[in-house]
Amino acid sequence: MFAVVGTVPRENFPLVSGKVLVDGSEIAIGDERVPINRGTPALLAAFERTAKTLGLESPFAYLAGDIGRGNGSALLYQLLEDDLPSRDFSGLVLHYIMPEIEGHRRMLKGVGGMKKKPFLVADAGAMYVGKMAGLASRYDLFTPDVGELAFLADEAAPHPFYTRGFILHEEDRVPCLIERAYRHQNAPRILMVKGQTDYAADSGGILGTVDSPSIPALEAIGGTGDTLTGIVSALVSSGMDLVKACLKAFQINRFAGQLANPDPSTQVDRIIEHIPEAIEKAEKTGEG
Repeated sequence: MFAVVGTVPRENFPLVSGKVLVDGSEIAIGDERVPINRGTPALLAAFERTAKTLGLESPFAYLAGDIGRGNGSALLYQLLEDDLPSRDFSGLVLHYIMPEIEGHRRMLKGVGGMKKKPFLVADAGAMYVGKMAGLASRYDLFTPDVGELAFLADEAAPHPFYTRGFILHEEDRVPCLIERAYRHQNAPRILMVKGQTDYAADSGGILGTVDSPSIPALEAIGGTGDTLTGIVSALVSSGMDLVKACLKAFQINRFAGQLANPDPSTQVDRIIEHIPEAIEKAEKTGEG
């Protein structure tokens, strides 16, 4: 089973943990419900839909409310240090959480207490703190967009806000940014880079790309990067080869967007609804 860690932007949302269920446009963990709009709830819903389609277990989740003050993130870091050693999760997906280096150290202490090291995925704030702490190489997978990749490629930047201007985050520079991130040991075993063209890469270079179907309307819809991380995490949890899972997830995410027939007002839950069809379509085309 994979576990997902993240926050929701609600100050009064309690610290919760448990199996995730999708109910309409919300996810449920125990008695708590959260709308699927973007962020970690969108990741969890995409994971659950992918897992259900493949006949796998739903993800386990650790969630807390945090509106940017760090209090919910601090509770999560402490809970992970205390709780992970008693768990046997095969994977851990770290998402929206305040990038606090000491908290990250405590979380990794909890991981170190597990009987077997889980597959480690990071996106958003968790990816930032992995790089900030100089521990990106401890991870198996990061899922940056091109701007976040520029931060990984800048060995001197302590935070994405301080990525140096000469390290341009332009689409045609993605291979150079990937090479630089690995050269400075600021990347995990595999990078999934989201963009007009999606890239899977390791320290040896580009392993594969996906660039179709191209749906410009998706650019205005928040949460499609979160759904990608949820999809690939579910595919990896199935035992699929990591590189194949990355390329397959790119394709499924694009097909789900296409099937939703989106416009700029489309919400990400409508895209998630189409994941089962997108998986079937990806299987039929043999792409990814």
